[in-house]
Parts: sequence; structure tokens; C-alpha cells
Amino acid sequence: MRPTTVIGFLGSTLDAAKFGPSRWNKWRPTVGLAMHEDLRVDRLILIHGAQHRRLADFVAEDVVSVSPETRVDLRLLDFVDPWDFEEVYGKLLDFARAEPFDPEIEDYLVHITTGTHVAQICLFLLTEARYLPGRLLQTQPERGSLNPAGTWNTIDLDLSRYDSIATRFAVAAQESTSFLKSGIETRNSAFNRMIDEIEQVALRSKAPILLTGPTGAGKSQLARRIYELKRLKHQIAGPFVEVNCATLKGDGAMSALFGHRKGAFTGAVADRTGLLRTADKGLLFLDEIGELGSDEQAMILRAIEDKRFLPVGSDKEVASDFQLIAGTNRDLGAAVAAGGFRDDLYARLNLWTFQLPGLAERREDIEPNLDYELDRFAEREGVRVGFNKEARQRYLAFATSPDARWPGNFRDLSASVTRMATLSAKGRIDTDAAEAEIHRLARLWSGQKQDESDILAEVLTSAALAEIDPFDRVQLAAVVQTCRRSRSLSEAGRTLFAASRTRRTSANDADRLRKYLARFALDWSSLTGR
Repeated sequence: MRPTTVIGFLGSTLDAAKFGPSRWNKWRPTVGLAMHEDLRVDRLILIHGAQHRRLADFVAEDVVSVSPETRVDLRLLDFVDPWDFEEVYGKLLDFARAEPFDPEIEDYLVHITTGTHVAQICLFLLTEARYLPGRLLQTQPERGSLNPAGTWNTIDLDLSRYDSIATRFAVAAQESTSFLKSGIETRNSAFNRMIDEIEQVALRSKAPILLTGPTGAGKSQLARRIYELKRLKHQIAGPFVEVNCATLKGDGAMSALFGHRKGAFTGAVADRTGLLRTADKGLLFLDEIGELGSDEQAMILRAIEDKRFLPVGSDKEVASDFQLIAGTNRDLGAAVAAGGFRDDLYARLNLWTFQLPGLAERREDIEPNLDYELDRFAEREGVRVGFNKEARQRYLAFATSPDARWPGNFRDLSASVTRMATLSAKGRIDTDAAEAEIHRLARLWSGQKQDESDILAEVLTSAALAEIDPFDRVQLAAVVQTCRRSRSLSEAGRTLFAASRTRRTSANDADRLRKYLARFALDWSSLTGR
């Protein structure tokens, strides 16, 4: 007869009893295991937390007293939160993998009567998955009797019931990946597999993540969704801090990232926290990280590895525990070879690297993203706009064809949808509107020069355009072109008012540009789709 090993949790309530003869009149599940004549327990692996060590010793002594042939093997396993399914399952999985089970020479029973409900579920799943190679063992008190042994029975796993649980887990996992895709039902299989992997990494690792891909491929949006997913799962408590490293130039880069002390340099009239400290307990997204200078790269590496860094002008280090996501449209491997990027920082970032494809590589995803952009327009403008059937078919036929280049990727698509929706006053994008947008995109991508009438026709109705003087048309067309070339409203304002702003003591170029556009019932998002 092969020896039998029972694995189970110490029951902090059910196994507890006052010391004295009266304890033998109480059913205690773990002690009761050793009191059955028809259940031989050669070894008992008893899992318990540090705070219950005294009870574990007490129960172990009673087990041996009623069953001298039983060897009790106490296993310390602490949980920060015993009701956290992910933590409990992960630690029990580690325990199961480390245990030298040998079903050929030993029988195993997994006692699921004691422990939290989460622990019992995890033991069930690990047993069904054969990480714990045994049968389930259930014990209970004997009704109408003071028998301290109680009753026992083994449980045949109901695979149909487990299939239901597995289905629910699969749905939860699908919801997580759908969350990362903003609910868009993407169809590109390679992209979907990548998102599945990103979801696993995001929830199981705190290591840096590197998102690469062309401008407009969605790196910034994905980084924010990763943050929101981790926050939803209570894995992160601090803020989401995003910075485009291409905008950090000169002496201000160090100050912006790492902060400074008052008086550190001319103009430092007060202490500055810096973006890294702001991201403490949260997530820092460094977009276009390849644009950072070598000094900033060295400081970032130190901050990632040690969670500490030195603000400008300070002789005392500060701490910040953040998770990093970096984005770039550059080939950092080539930049390292050319001496433009630190190899040690690249090695640190390159643990989890994901290449986001451009829109032209995911043409089957244009249709679901089309609906997403219409939803965004409705949320932003408060007006629901849709396609009629013929217009939708015509636009998609062009958008998914080889003629559609999409050099700006999803930014191009967003701007295109915004234009069509804005110019469709009746709430329906018809065939004429779709054809006009197709013509506009083809012209833009062919590099043909537009005159001011073409430019303004893209953003204004014919009635509105007829009311504008020729003088104002030229000026407005130049403003529209500048806005589309700029990354932000502020950048466009600085470009347009570069001369006059030097003659003013203070300037709010963005507000000045916003008011100018409002004269023509235009705004930043309607021109750029951002």
C-alpha cells in the first residue's frame, strides 16, 4: 500500500480550541483527518501563516498524539491579502511547482475544507490542472453527534463545473485585453496576440515596457490604458505622468524630469518637484525616449534601477517608485550602435519590447476603428454622426485599399473621421462627403499643393466660406496649415505669434489662437482630429 500525503491549510477558526480535555469534544477538521480508521495519513503538509504558528504547533501535536505514524510537515506561507485571488493562486502555484511530488510512489489528497474560500478555489484549480497531482478531500462534522473525527469523502472533479469557471476566467481575460484596445474589436491576429501578451506582462511584471512603432500607431493611448488596467486591478495607486521627450531640450530637460532646488540656476525661483517624483507610486510614460540626451539617459537608468536620483542643485537624493513605459519611433538598437543611445539603458528597457504596427499593416482593423472614432467624436462634440450604407462602403473600400497610405496612422484616420463628421451637418455622412474626403486624402498624400480655397473647404461649409473676405481667407488658410503641422495648440500659437510675442511681457499663445479660430466657429480638434 502506497503512503498517503494530505495537503491542506490550517483552519485559524475551525482548528482552534481551548487547551484541555474539552477540545476532544469538538470537531477540528485537521485533527479529525488523523482520527479515521479508514483513512491512513502518512504525511500531513499543513500550510499556515506566521501569525498562526502557535496554533499550527498545537494542532500538529494533537495530530501526532492520535496518529503517531503521521508526520506533520508545517509550511509557512504568508499572504499580504488572503482574499486576493491573484496573490493566493500565484503563491500556491509556486509552492506546487517547488514540491517534489511523485505520484508513482505516493498518493496525494488535497484537503479543501479549511482556509479562505479563495484558498479553497485555488486548491481546486491547481488540483484540476494537475499542479497538485491528487484527489480532493472534503471533511465535515457528523450531524447529531459529538464525534470529533467527523466524516470524510473524496471528490471526483466535475469537469463540466470547472469548464464553467474556466469560461468565466477566459471572459475576464478577454475583458482585460479588450480594455487595452479601448473596447475596439480588432481583427488583426498578430496585433491581438501582442495585446494578449502585453496584458499578461502588465499584470504580472513591474519591469519597464518599451513600445516601439511609427508616429500615430497608438503608443501613448496604449500606455494610458495599461495604467488604467493596473489601477483597476489595484496594482498601482499613483498618477499617470506622460512627457514627450522630444520637447525636453537644453538645461530645462534635467529640471523637468528630475526637479530642481531653489536657486540651482538663474530663474530657479522656487523648488520644482519634477516629473519622476510626480509619478511616485504611479506610471511614467516617456514618449520618444530616444530623443533624450546622454546625461538624462544616465539619470533615468539610475532612477529605474535604484528608485533614487539627484534633483538639479541638490546634494540630497530623493526617491520615487514608479513603473516606466517608454515609447519611441526610432530604432534604439541602431542608435546604440551609432553611439546615440546608452547601451545599458537600452538593455534595461529591452526586457519587454512590443512593436506596434502602423495602420497600413492592419487594414482589417480600419472598420472597427472607424466606429471608435465616430464614438469619440460624439463624446467630444455631443453630436452623434454616422454613415449611410453606401458612403460607409465607399470610404472603407478606399481606406483598406493599397491607395490609402495612412502615413500618420491612426492620427490620420482620426482627423479624417473628424472632418467628415464636422462637415455633415445633418448627422449623416453621405456619399458626397465620403468622396470629398477620399479626394482630400489622395491629394494630401500625393504631395500636391493646395490653395486657400481647397484648405478652407475641408473645414468650413460653402455657406460659411462665402461669408469670409478674400483677405481673411488667406490668413485663415495659413493658420489651418500651421495647426495641422503642429503637435499642440500651444506649439501652433508659438509659431503663429513668434514675432509679436517677443514684444509682450506675458503671452498665452494658445488662448490667442483659440479665440481666433472661434471667430470662424473652428477649434483645434476639428482641424487636427486630436
